[in-house]
Amino acid sequence: MEGAPVTVQPLGPHTGQRVTIHGEFVGTAYHLLDVVGFLRRKGLSEPDTTVEDPDLIEWRGGGPKAWTARVTGDLPLPIE
Repeated sequence: MEGAPVTVQPLGPHTGQRVTIHGEFVGTAYHLLDVVGFLRRKGLSEPDTTVEDPDLIEWRGGGPKAWTARVTGDLPLPIE
């Protein structure tokens, strides 16, 4: 069985969370909406898809509810 196509790395002390999709670095997430935006841009966002789906996303160092305000000015990226 292959692992989840999306990996979200733990939050660093002064950074966001690095996100890879199918092993390709797609960006750094500073907010959960950033992760959603990366999924949409890669065509992985469907109406029945959830960020809590372990078959879709492997959260390392916490899950989608573990976001903290460690980064100042962490505004979400616009979702197109």
